Amino acid sequence: MRVVADEATKDWSSELYLKFEAERTRAARDLLARVELSAPGRIVDLGCGPGNSTELIVEAWPDARVTGVDFSPGMIEAARRRAPGATFLETKIETWRSDAPLDLIFSNAALHFVADHREILVRLTGQLAPGGVLAVQMPDATHEICHAAMRMAAVDGPWADRLAPIAKTQAVLASPEEYYRMLRPLCSSIDIWETTYVHPLAGPEGVVEWFEGSGLRPFLAPLTQAERVAFLGRYRRELSAYPLQPDGKLLLFYPRLFFVLVR
Repeated sequence: MRVVADEATKDWSSELYLKFEAERTRAARDLLARVELSAPGRIVDLGCGPGNSTELIVEAWPDARVTGVDFSPGMIEAARRRAPGATFLETKIETWRSDAPLDLIFSNAALHFVADHREILVRLTGQLAPGGVLAVQMPDATHEICHAAMRMAAVDGPWADRLAPIAKTQAVLASPEEYYRMLRPLCSSIDIWETTYVHPLAGPEGVVEWFEGSGLRPFLAPLTQAERVAFLGRYRRELSAYPLQPDGKLLLFYPRLFFVLVR
């Protein structure tokens, strides 16, 4: 049985995250395709991760001044290698501030990890130049089996006192209507949509691999190595709620919420 090593829980691992690079980058491509800017000057990729989204931005606007922001040293190191033409800052989204108005703030699969992300969205909108764009994608899979199984495993074991509080703080997105009502007064236009991606994975082990570089990290971090083995075993059993397809694959349904607003 394969488990995440101790070091993998101390910092975000670009290697683990990019095991499913094509699937994760697809959402970034879909978001970027809805951004209508001809020649933006200043762009920030907020929560840039290993730079897969930053690379797309640099390719789209090679003359723009692009800055990637992420709190993970490992992710920043990978992003610098991937998008050498961009500038990168190692800092938290919560504390980041721009020193000048921006033409585009792009955030792919990052803001849902931040407490009070609704307040941050309002602040980010205020940092746009007139006509500037805020483009955001956030996974909305809290109610899917994959996340429900994490919560069940967290409260069923000798680690419950440590993991139950983590399960209770998993990010829950607002409805599209709530985001619209909150952001519409701050912008000239807003486009909101939802897409559910369907990813064929190699059974429960494929789901573990999908989340070990992201959603499982908070649950694994407080555990000893032996406890991680036991926790992941419990998680795999919960994932048996997924039916297997005739070819042996497990279909991971993964909803994502998108919006693009223009100040």
